[in-house]
Amino acid sequence: MALASRPLGRRERNKQEKLDRITAAATELFAEHGVDEVTTQQIAEKADIGTGTLFLYARTKGELLLMVQNARYEAALKRGRADAAAAPNVLEAVLAVVRPIVECNRMQVENGRTYLREIVFGDPDEPHHGEAMSIVVETEEIIADVVRRDGRFGERGAPTVARLVSSVIFFSMSINVNAPLNAEEILEDIRRQLAVVLHP
Repeated sequence: MALASRPLGRRERNKQEKLDRITAAATELFAEHGVDEVTTQQIAEKADIGTGTLFLYARTKGELLLMVQNARYEAALKRGRADAAAAPNVLEAVLAVVRPIVECNRMQVENGRTYLREIVFGDPDEPHHGEAMSIVVETEEIIADVVRRDGRFGERGAPTVARLVSSVIFFSMSINVNAPLNAEEILEDIRRQLAVVLHP
């Protein structure tokens, strides 16, 4: 029997079940109150586990937020990639990739902004941080593929343009002056900046 096809043992099932409860509890509490207003004790109580057990899965509230948001951002990126295929030009295709990410970030503004801070300043050895960085890299790869449709940038220029796009997205979603803006306003800010480089 191949390793991949073996059923999970009781211990692994228990660990997965606890992780699912922690994720569900953190997701609900962060969405309802915002990450700054929720304690790890509240998450542990809602997940029906001890705080010591919680810290086996995530050592800080920031790591819990990464765990919750990573799944959402992965889904947003998948949707953006699909939407980009039907866009009429490179600028619109890049914006199609970006739109679900911005919408995800703005579902709860402070959670979204805290998530971005955790990506930049979080513990690089923490697995949820590694997952978040993988999403950033994947986003840039998808954008580079889109940019390659435009012959102006070439094979070597596309990743550089994708990194610039990534920086614009991050900056627009994280700066204090944009905190009150909704998803559409953030997208318009991003569009104005990207149009300088990706004008049709």
